[in-house]
Amino acid sequence: MMTVTRPLTGAVVLSCALSGIAAGAPARAADVGRSATHRVLDVQARRAGLTTAAGGYPGWAKTTAPAISVRRSAAPPRLVAGAQRGIDVSRYQGNVDWAAWAATGVTWAYTKATEGTYLRNTYFASQYSGAYKQGLIRGAYHFANPATSSATAQAEYFVANGGGWTADGKTLPGMLDVENNPYGATCYGLSKTAMVAWISAFAARYKQLTSRDVVIYTNSPWWALCTGNSTAFRLSNPLWIAAWTKTLNALPGGWPTFTYWQYTDTPIDQDYFNGSYTRLQVLARNHA
Repeated sequence: MMTVTRPLTGAVVLSCALSGIAAGAPARAADVGRSATHRVLDVQARRAGLTTAAGGYPGWAKTTAPAISVRRSAAPPRLVAGAQRGIDVSRYQGNVDWAAWAATGVTWAYTKATEGTYLRNTYFASQYSGAYKQGLIRGAYHFANPATSSATAQAEYFVANGGGWTADGKTLPGMLDVENNPYGATCYGLSKTAMVAWISAFAARYKQLTSRDVVIYTNSPWWALCTGNSTAFRLSNPLWIAAWTKTLNALPGGWPTFTYWQYTDTPIDQDYFNGSYTRLQVLARNHA
């Protein structure tokens, strides 16, 4: 076990516990600590402008000017007035000081629940309930590994291990984190058509189980490279765009807007919900 403490009024403790890895899971460099995760990416990833691999949680990659072009929007995507600040966490953050984060103005949070069908976040229960107890609107996310099992199996695993939804006004729909493969080929060995089919199958099964449309988290270069910039989800699934920049120039997949934006990983993954607190409550109750 390796633990790294980062100061923010005592708010964040990064704990990289290895005990939660199930037998048979892919070898995870990311599980020995965030500082040890940087490695050489495959050629496909580098050509797409993906530069930093950490793996297994949102924000694995910082993107530079991508070789895979994404058409710029007619007008740059913008945050609305009153956009709500949030954070996303995984077992790397260990025991989060939710009261400290709530005091900074954070109103919502997502916690990693599962990955593939082989890994559950050992801190999920405490993180998920901890956010709730501080009055934050919370949600759960799943890190997709299309190379290891079917989309249906992974959706079912996610829902069975924390990714469900209840109409309590405090639970956001689940999120599918689909991005570069930290264990091998960037696109998990799937063609663009097969990748779109995999994501579609996950979204369909998740909705069958929960009645909600799963949020899709991705970054523009990966989406262009591995789905052919598919527009299949633009009107059904809320977009969570990962772009560690001060402004957004374009969105992938024909999405007319973004629902969430992860804009930094310092000192923890920080995000915006692109709406007011009232709209966040609406998304938790039904659909924004």
